[in-house]
Amino acid sequence: MNRSLPSTWRYAKLGKCCTVVSGATPRRNVPEYWGNDIPWVTPKDLSNLEGPILKDAPEYISKEGYRGCSTTILPKGSILFSSRAPIGLVSIAGRDMCTNQGFKNLIPGRDVHSGYLYHCMKWLAPKIADMGNGATFKEVSREIVSRVEIPLPSLPEQKRIAAILDKADAIRRKRQQTIKLADDFLRSVFLDMFGDPVTNPKGWDISLLKSFAIFENGDRSSRYPSGNEIKKEGILFINTRNILNNTLWLDKTQHITKEKFESLSRGKLKRGDLIITLRGTLGSCCIFDSDYENGFINAQLMIIRPKNICNNIFLHALLTSMPIKAKLQIIGQGAAVPQLTAKQLSELSLPFPPFEMQKQFANVLRNTKKLQGKMMKNDESQLFNALTQRAFRGEL
Repeated sequence: MNRSLPSTWRYAKLGKCCTVVSGATPRRNVPEYWGNDIPWVTPKDLSNLEGPILKDAPEYISKEGYRGCSTTILPKGSILFSSRAPIGLVSIAGRDMCTNQGFKNLIPGRDVHSGYLYHCMKWLAPKIADMGNGATFKEVSREIVSRVEIPLPSLPEQKRIAAILDKADAIRRKRQQTIKLADDFLRSVFLDMFGDPVTNPKGWDISLLKSFAIFENGDRSSRYPSGNEIKKEGILFINTRNILNNTLWLDKTQHITKEKFESLSRGKLKRGDLIITLRGTLGSCCIFDSDYENGFINAQLMIIRPKNICNNIFLHALLTSMPIKAKLQIIGQGAAVPQLTAKQLSELSLPFPPFEMQKQFANVLRNTKKLQGKMMKNDESQLFNALTQRAFRGEL
């Protein structure tokens, strides 16, 4: 931590400027411990919050349950900080509530503003997570959290900083919501144009996937790349880690040499190919639309190459639609080890609308993705992180 602060600031240990308290869980096998008296929070309840304040909890415990375990009622404005599974989820209690044992919560002292402390704990969360230990899963103890130091200006300055960060965080969240709405819009357009691909309310012709696409596995021969044939640069070597949220991610990509690539007979990617996972997360699918001209897949993936009568963007949207993904999950679970095969994919029955309609959808998707790309270029998350760094150095 940078020790240089304005002269009017100081560092304070959380255990000195706050009260650090843990939570607990009443016994589940005692029905009278569970009721409608006290909101009871788990780390999961913080995982999808749309703002800093947790207003309520999905579960409540009774007064008997509270007395029967060692949890603590946290006053409104307390900071909820998850200390395991995972470490570092942060929220402000919007009312009096208590938590399970997966928290090390902070009740701010008189000279600590809860909004400032919330942003400070969000900023420090990665560093605190690095302090965790444990064999099964990492956890931070009350003692560790109590020893963490925070930069502490005067109370008016804390309120000023919290107000600035609140506004910046709200802008960041709105941009994220806008990007998500664009994805929701595309799903709506797909359903409006083509209908549910399982029930087929539009009455499109039903065809087997093999009638409008071809399939190709990776090369399974003894020439398959391994060991020192895997390089940091060269031809892309794609595996399941490179497919996230049905998108191709190249931040953890391996490579093979051009010579090795040319020696392989199967599994060679061309721009515009679809790549689908056969094991692990069954049926995750992306388009090979990178700046690389070539690539190669490992054995847990398969290439789906649309024929001229099928648009690759439409086919990707079709295969990643919720009804078809659910269908692929069911098909893949039939084996002893859940997996998909070329035969199963090739015999998948799918609605096949006219090619011109497929292209219309592809144009809508491309235009929407361009707008998303423009929004993502101005990365509010990075700007917010930079602003946070300045805030806790006393530079705002």
